[in-house]
Amino acid sequence: MARVVVLSGAGISAESGISTFRDSDGLWEKYDIKDICTVGCLVDNRAETIEFYDKRREDIADKKSNHAHYILSELKKRYRGDIAIITQNVDNLFEKAGLAHEDVIHLHGYLPEVECEECGEVFDIGYEKQADVFNGECPACGSDMIRPFIVMFGEAAPKYEVLNRELDDCELIVVIGTSGNVIGVNAMAQFIEHSILNNLEPSDAIEEELFDEVYYTKASEAIDSIEEAIVKLLAE
Repeated sequence: MARVVVLSGAGISAESGISTFRDSDGLWEKYDIKDICTVGCLVDNRAETIEFYDKRREDIADKKSNHAHYILSELKKRYRGDIAIITQNVDNLFEKAGLAHEDVIHLHGYLPEVECEECGEVFDIGYEKQADVFNGECPACGSDMIRPFIVMFGEAAPKYEVLNRELDDCELIVVIGTSGNVIGVNAMAQFIEHSILNNLEPSDAIEEELFDEVYYTKASEAIDSIEEAIVKLLAE
């Protein structure tokens, strides 16, 4: 298990131009979250849900990793098993920064992938629309019940078990760009020996006094100091 766990949220990708559901503009403005992000949406509102994720997939095609993604990617390559890169984001900016997909734990799914609801196979379709790949059918079983490989609100998120396992032996938790509303980072900071918080601004859901170091600035501006703390700990 990793000695350092980096848990990132929307904030690390926002400065690369990827909008979040908390934004009031862009892709999210035209959709109601409960219609395209909530359990059952693929039953009650399938066409619009697939359309939305097709647009999100297309939207990330030209987005570029920022300095924070690159630094964390290099740290992961350098220290391998000592660092776990865990993200709530479904984009591929860590992969664009040079990490293999299997080296990033995507808690809520991964936009470039789709899943067959019939046989469970997962396929990478890049930035294409679902209907334009495999004629809209699963190449493994022929079913047309293909869905975005995204965890909707209210659905089970299997990768949370991986997060919990990584936290067991963690000595330093680094929280970057998350509001704390979905994952309880306060408990992590309270029970893990060392902790760092980096958000653009304070969040009502996060008790900053529980963290050893707090940086209220862009991730790309705080990451050099965060890197220094990680390297120092792993050198001990």
